[in-house]
Amino acid sequence: MREVAIVGTGVTKFGELWDKSFRSIGIEAGIKAIEDAGMSGSEVDGIFIGNMSSRFINQQHIDALIADYSGMATRNVPAVRTEAGGASGGVAFRQGVMAVASGMHEAVLVGGAEKMTDLDDASTASVMDSTADAEWEASMGLTLTSLYAMIARRLIYEGTATREEIASFAVNSHKHGALNPNAQYKSPITLDTVLRSGPVAEPLNVFDCAPYSDGAAAVVMVPLDVAKKMGVDYVKVAAACQASDTLALFQREDITTFKATTSAAKEAYRIAGIEAKDISVAEVHDDYTVGGIMALQDLGFFKKGEAGKAVLEGQAELGGKIAVNTSGGLKARGYPVGASGVAQIVEIADQLRNKADKRQVANAKYGLAQSVGGTGSAVTVSILEAI
Repeated sequence: MREVAIVGTGVTKFGELWDKSFRSIGIEAGIKAIEDAGMSGSEVDGIFIGNMSSRFINQQHIDALIADYSGMATRNVPAVRTEAGGASGGVAFRQGVMAVASGMHEAVLVGGAEKMTDLDDASTASVMDSTADAEWEASMGLTLTSLYAMIARRLIYEGTATREEIASFAVNSHKHGALNPNAQYKSPITLDTVLRSGPVAEPLNVFDCAPYSDGAAAVVMVPLDVAKKMGVDYVKVAAACQASDTLALFQREDITTFKATTSAAKEAYRIAGIEAKDISVAEVHDDYTVGGIMALQDLGFFKKGEAGKAVLEGQAELGGKIAVNTSGGLKARGYPVGASGVAQIVEIADQLRNKADKRQVANAKYGLAQSVGGTGSAVTVSILEAI
């Protein structure tokens, strides 16, 4: 297997992009990534696209759509769409890594895109809820938010995290999002703002939940030995791992940890030849604040029961023990579902290439991205290494 490098990144603004179509934002991110790599579209021989639901834009065959409007269909470049709920972009990235590592492709474009705000909130929520078990959860009235609320209640009941500690994850993400010009929300918030915001599913409030968004992100990958000769800044893909768990939350022995995360992380650390303590910057899946707290524990950054306190104390901020969600995370950067996993990779790659501007983490050697589908039924953990 060949070693793989990221040689270009691209990302659009995230938010309510009323004046842009799904096609336009996807192409915008792709062009930025190709230009950043100093390449032309004619050099790309494979496309992988993370996209959760065609219902948002009433368009099936999204892989062909992107190949067509990127101009690559005229060269018959193969395009593949991946769907894994919130982990769709993370899975697309892993597929792209495997394609280059195996020798099947020489230069791949991995993109993630979603246009969510054209639907009404009820319809969008229905799509999101379908990433849980449609027969045994959604049909019984359970929403994705209420499932995460159950997890939060259990964490609080067991003494793993307090309500204030869970809420502090949103404060951390918004503090970093204020430094990201592409973030949907660019204003810091207080702990009191989170705790006093409108209720959604007890104990979670509005500011515990990531927003529905539009946006796209993309990266270009080539073999590592090729990257060394290109004369551009690049980072090595040290690991790209994926794990699964039951679709329904009630089938788990323990709902306060995502075993798919612990499994994927264990394998990723093994392949990269490092430990959790070697990670300087991480992008974790905080579609709900409680998910962010769990991720820090499941990834081994903090012991169980200590992550919430650490975030509340500022240990996840820039300059802290580990910089978490420097992009603003899903919570502040925005959550166009299919784009989120790729946007995490873009942020980590830019951090390791010292291109993160005001939110730059000093001397970062390793960065990690964790992307989650449903309630932890699909998880990717990827590790990038600065060269």
